[in-house]
Amino acid sequence: MTTAVVAVDGAAASDIALSLERHGVQASAAVNAAAPARAAADPLLDDAGRELLAVVTAADLLLLELRRDTIAPALVSLCDRHGVRIVPLCAAAGEGRLAELYGLAAPLPLTDVEALPRALAMDAVPAAPPTAPAASGRVIAVWGPTGAPGRSTLAVEIAVELARDGRRVGLVDADTHAPSLALALGLADEGPGFASACRQAEQSTLTSAELSRIGVPLGRGVEVLTGLNRPGRWPELTGDRITAALDVCRRWADEIVVDVAASLERDEEIVSDLAGPRRNAATLAVLQAADLVVAVAAADPVGIARFVRGHADLRATIGATPVVVVVNRLRAGALGVDARGQVRATLERFCGIRDVWFVPLDTRAADAAMLSSRPVREVAGRSALSSAVRRLVGEALAPVAAESAPAARPRRERAGRRGWSSARTA
Repeated sequence: MTTAVVAVDGAAASDIALSLERHGVQASAAVNAAAPARAAADPLLDDAGRELLAVVTAADLLLLELRRDTIAPALVSLCDRHGVRIVPLCAAAGEGRLAELYGLAAPLPLTDVEALPRALAMDAVPAAPPTAPAASGRVIAVWGPTGAPGRSTLAVEIAVELARDGRRVGLVDADTHAPSLALALGLADEGPGFASACRQAEQSTLTSAELSRIGVPLGRGVEVLTGLNRPGRWPELTGDRITAALDVCRRWADEIVVDVAASLERDEEIVSDLAGPRRNAATLAVLQAADLVVAVAAADPVGIARFVRGHADLRATIGATPVVVVVNRLRAGALGVDARGQVRATLERFCGIRDVWFVPLDTRAADAAMLSSRPVREVAGRSALSSAVRRLVGEALAPVAAESAPAARPRRERAGRRGWSSARTA
């Protein structure tokens, strides 16, 4: 059952609580309108303040009479961290500027008590059914085997390149083992992020507007949903939550690039608690929901061997979903003469993969991006790494690439012998 805290002054608080109860929403408490904001901003809480915040953070909704003294950044941040949705209420029409300032939804009328439950129910309904054309965003999962083949780096560069054509791109960190996008991009990892989106999706309260509020702009049309700030929080990213959140993301952005962990093991096969949480459920849910999978392999003997062993598990997980194979950090020093030829022969022999894209080892560009906490394209746009990713996105990941690939393949094979940027082979 949905629970709510009513923070409204006067007799209206009890009237709203009774109206919510009649419509199946449990009003757990009715408090003074300014009390939650004061408690959230007070560094020296007494027992009453701690008890109030415990009640607020345990609820699903906080119905708040919106005034300058009842809202504060500390309260919004606290609710974000605990997945509590703030529902602003205003006594008069046209008082929505304060809600916009804090990134909240449009205020509901405080005077019409009986209309509030109906308005909340309508707001919780998704904007369109799952089969509606509006849910047209494409989910691209970036996966790779154990050993840090460069999944996160390529996910960032792919997202930035996809946004060049004016598309709105969401970059999501769904790695439950080693989340790194926030650290690599210099973003605060204490914000709500993707975990908050998943919690709200489970309650059917996640909307495109909410995703825009909790997303961190990276620039050039890319918004980032940061991952867990501690890997120990992995139970928050369950399979059902991930699937529901990605369904809303499809209506939020044109392209959703998701960075996932390496492990594809199904924990229920090796433990007796069949009802318990699964650490790899997030990876499996993303891969099964994806429209396209970018599979990344490290260009060295160990990395290729790990990819070959993991490829069968990947295929068993995703079925017929298209896969674009990218061999990252290619250099002759680790593979000897004709490094590309050796990789092609190995992948074709053991995996049946004939279509491969290569990204060269570009230490200078990668180090510059890490030092500045920015994408490689912004700090070294003409580097070999950036050029290779640009060609990968333009020919393999663009929506029209699948239609034009068969006719263009022989020309790219011949061009591939001239340089790194034409490294797709068959």
